[in-house]
Amino acid sequence: MKPRDLLLALAVVLAWGVNFVVIEVGLQNFPPLLFSALRFLFAAIPAIFLLGRPRVAWRYVIAVGLALGVAKFGLLFIAMDRGVPAGLASLVLQCQVIFTVLFAIAVLRERPRPTQIAGITIACLGMVLIMLDRGLSAPLGALTLVIAAGACWGVANTVTRHAKPQDTLRFMVWVSAVAVVPLLLLSLLTEGVQADAAALQSIDLTGIGAIAYLAFVATLFGFGVWGYLLRQYDASTVAPFSLLVPVVAMAAAWLLRGEAVGVQQAIAAALVIGGMACTVIRRRTPRTTESDDQISSELVSR
Repeated sequence: MKPRDLLLALAVVLAWGVNFVVIEVGLQNFPPLLFSALRFLFAAIPAIFLLGRPRVAWRYVIAVGLALGVAKFGLLFIAMDRGVPAGLASLVLQCQVIFTVLFAIAVLRERPRPTQIAGITIACLGMVLIMLDRGLSAPLGALTLVIAAGACWGVANTVTRHAKPQDTLRFMVWVSAVAVVPLLLLSLLTEGVQADAAALQSIDLTGIGAIAYLAFVATLFGFGVWGYLLRQYDASTVAPFSLLVPVVAMAAAWLLRGEAVGVQQAIAAALVIGGMACTVIRRRTPRTTESDDQISSELVSR
């Protein structure tokens, strides 16, 4: 990888890692579903007029918009609002790798490699350690919501793999647009008109900054650069960088939010990240067989 592209990859990792701390800050200003809706609103609306229509069937855009934009991010934001710390959320959310592999086996009839099976086993052991760690401040129910968010992300990855979008940024912009209205409706129904109105009326620079970061840095910049890298290099070269996202997120949460990392949680983190590494690292194969791997790697940790 060229030095410039290496720096771009690391910039995306940094942007997606810090993203979890920004979510935690933003949730102090907005109800979770409203916050998620605003993130997608500002990411999608300006960009769709510049980028034009998506180059895949609308059914794929709608399916991924509901699974990723509404379900995954809605559940994640609710879980963090209910007490899951930023660093822990970034780590547990990586169970999406496990679900992606399992759904690809069940739906796309892919045959798992031995390293994938080993990786899933190791990562699951790490997840069990996290759930058994009584020192965590996060409620068990909220942690379960993060796992459910990972499962929804796995669904979105599987649909995306089948859709094979050629332009990742354009695809993600339209996925974001699909998510706006359902999230706003769910927010009005569950969080209430008064809560949403109060949050919007009292919006300050912190809230605006959080929305701007999620919309323009984490979404548009992150996926735009990631899509560029996947077009320039093999998926096996680019995808492992996503393993650094929870590391950056946990470090950022420790530095910026004072989130402590215990010994058991550190061991669990090593098991989860090591297990994920087993699922994405593979022997180099001829270029003609790598396009599917690129698609499955495009939606990664943010």
